[in-house]
Amino acid sequence: MAGGITESGEPYSPFVGLVYMFNLIVGTGALTMPKAFAEAGWAVSIALISFLGFMSYMTTTFVIEAMAAANAQLRWKKRKQEEVDDSDSTSEYSDDDVAVRGRSEPETKPILSVPHRRCPVFSERSGGHVDHFDIVERVEMGQMASMFFNKVGVNMFYICIIVYLYGDLAIYAAAVPISLMEVACGNHSCSAGSVKYNDTDPCWGSVTRKDAYRLFLTVFTLLLGPFTFFSAQKTKYLQILTSLMRWIAFTMMIVLALIRIGKGAGEGRPPAASLSGVPNLFGVCVYSFMCQHSLPSLVTPISDKRRVGSLVVLDYVLILAFYALLSFTAIFCFDSSLLHDMYTLDFTDNCSVLDVPFLRYFLGLFPVFTISTNFPIIAVTLRNNWKTLFHRDGGTYPWVVDRVAFPLITLVPPIVVAFCTHNLESLVGITGSYAGTGIQYIVPACLVFFARRSLEPAVGRDAVNKHRSPFRHAFWVWFVLLWAVSCLLFVTANIILNDVKK
Repeated sequence: MAGGITESGEPYSPFVGLVYMFNLIVGTGALTMPKAFAEAGWAVSIALISFLGFMSYMTTTFVIEAMAAANAQLRWKKRKQEEVDDSDSTSEYSDDDVAVRGRSEPETKPILSVPHRRCPVFSERSGGHVDHFDIVERVEMGQMASMFFNKVGVNMFYICIIVYLYGDLAIYAAAVPISLMEVACGNHSCSAGSVKYNDTDPCWGSVTRKDAYRLFLTVFTLLLGPFTFFSAQKTKYLQILTSLMRWIAFTMMIVLALIRIGKGAGEGRPPAASLSGVPNLFGVCVYSFMCQHSLPSLVTPISDKRRVGSLVVLDYVLILAFYALLSFTAIFCFDSSLLHDMYTLDFTDNCSVLDVPFLRYFLGLFPVFTISTNFPIIAVTLRNNWKTLFHRDGGTYPWVVDRVAFPLITLVPPIVVAFCTHNLESLVGITGSYAGTGIQYIVPACLVFFARRSLEPAVGRDAVNKHRSPFRHAFWVWFVLLWAVSCLLFVTANIILNDVKK
């Protein structure tokens, strides 16, 4: 999706925007959440996910406010340039005229002379009155960073988004082969219940499950890796298909778990609290609420943005309820010690829950189809971010660097990580805890802080951003930053302590 009709693609209704945001947030992270819930305990989990959902909502409102501020700044600069152009094209004064003109007007003018009213408005050349803060042009987070941050801040932003995208690709690269391995090597006979396998267990003859995983990862790399060297476009109908499959799968899992619990056959006896599982749950929850980096593409095409704030609230309430329902039905339906990193796998080899072979295969292969469609898009996004990070004005890359080097540094690291480990819960936890904390907390807080500071000298305190966050006091910005730093320190200390114990 790309501002107005020309910049942001075909406009859509607020309801469609709500659905898109829901689909954007609810993804791979949801499949790793049940195991994280079981390890941290149901009471701790519901408290933490509720708080993290609130924090994610707050920073989402920060990004939307920063988007409106960026649109206002771009509009003011455009109007100033138009005034300069008009002045140049009509300037035919004599020296005396200029002297008189200079005595009657100040030598310097602000970017925009703000009328004495709360919401500054001006008439554009195309006609009509437009609010400065209308979000009509898509301004991506990288562009906002370049508008509001200094050079160091811009580079830090790109490093953060690159690390996050690397984590995303590593998770995707591991999730698909795991699903294929479980379908090919798992227990599909209804003569036994759920079984927890080891990597060294046989799959086909002398081929172990770990060997099968690496074989499928190699095939996955050969099939989808080449897309990194090209552009991923026109995926609209593919995304609709994968979204449909996703909701069929999620609905099936929730209904099947509820039926089993209702029959009194649930095996789960999760603890109320287990602090050892909190750090990983934190990373999983942060990752599962991630949407801030995609908000410009999501919000800009909404036709009526007056209700964006209410829609965002509703979306987060629905997402929180969905995560709680999915995870609670899982931890009370299945034995916590047997839960897989990816929740769909708990249905593929447990015929007491689902005894229809076709549906078991559908759930087992569901991540293969949905994740595979996203891998090329994320890879191309990461490749383009690398190019932007090293780009210099007026410079171009040699063909080898542009078409070979950048795709390779995009593709190779996550594939190597996936070859070394397929512990999805850890991959999601680390990605969410570190890069996710930066993208979801630190960057939005800094964007809105510097956006407010950059606008005030130009328009004064009377200009009201109609898309401003409900958390407009500076306290909330510092609270988010303090929370982010505390989380990073806590997670790091926990990882060090666990390594010492081992």
